[in-house]
Amino acid sequence: MKKYIIITDSTTDLPDSYRLENNLKVVPLGFMVDGVNYHNFLDNRELSSDHFYQMIKEGKPVKTFQVNPDEFYSVFKEVIDAGYGILGIFFSSGLSGTFNSARIAKDQILDENKDAPIVIVDSLCASLGEGLLVHYAVKAKEEGMDLFENAKYIEGLKLNIAHWFTVMDMNTLKRGGRISSSAAFFAKTLNINPILHVSDEGKLVAKSKKIGRKNALHALVDVMLETIDEKKNDVIYLSHANCLEDANKVVGMIKQHYPQFDVLVNQIGPVIGGHCGIGTVALFYVAKNR
Repeated sequence: MKKYIIITDSTTDLPDSYRLENNLKVVPLGFMVDGVNYHNFLDNRELSSDHFYQMIKEGKPVKTFQVNPDEFYSVFKEVIDAGYGILGIFFSSGLSGTFNSARIAKDQILDENKDAPIVIVDSLCASLGEGLLVHYAVKAKEEGMDLFENAKYIEGLKLNIAHWFTVMDMNTLKRGGRISSSAAFFAKTLNINPILHVSDEGKLVAKSKKIGRKNALHALVDVMLETIDEKKNDVIYLSHANCLEDANKVVGMIKQHYPQFDVLVNQIGPVIGGHCGIGTVALFYVAKNR
């Protein structure tokens, strides 16, 4: 089917301008900070990123909420009733129940109309890694791939989307259950910046520890040099949590090796940022494998 809409969710952390330019539908996850509920719209209409990270600095508690099936059903039905097919690409099932909500909504649609052209993909990705997968789906659609061809292409590509990142806020990882209290204490005391990635199962995995911020940022680029598939990239994505200066340092290192690639830099949104914490820098690209 040639006439279809790509739908994703706000954990892509894409710029809102990208959504507008490419006619994407983006379903927002939710978050609560300091006891107030918000939707994570890409244009930050309910709470600016700067205000959100300032509240994080002040120690305000954050909770996040997946998209529920009813929300997805409403969006899916509107698109199907308008005569379009759907290619849905959603937040990793290893990190959120959002994909399962999309699956339930899809089944509801198919119960009502068994011929509805709808395919959903568990991206097994997060932040701009998910955004990068969406980018390649958009590009494939522009090049003429129909709905089902594109879905097959994206399924084949997703485990080549590399996610490498470093964090500074050990306490945020501790609260999220990613590291133990003792590990958080010693990491902070010894100035250890862990290097993590997203596994083939779509889960966060610690890979190494670097002493000091500078070494950690260099490590992101070093692992990219080892694993990148140079022929399959047209852009590198980089997200950060309120640390643009450090993100730009990584861009400079990338450009020394790959001046031919554009590098898109965007701030991590509240849903991902509430779990990874201020100071996170994350690098995404097409790799030989994750």
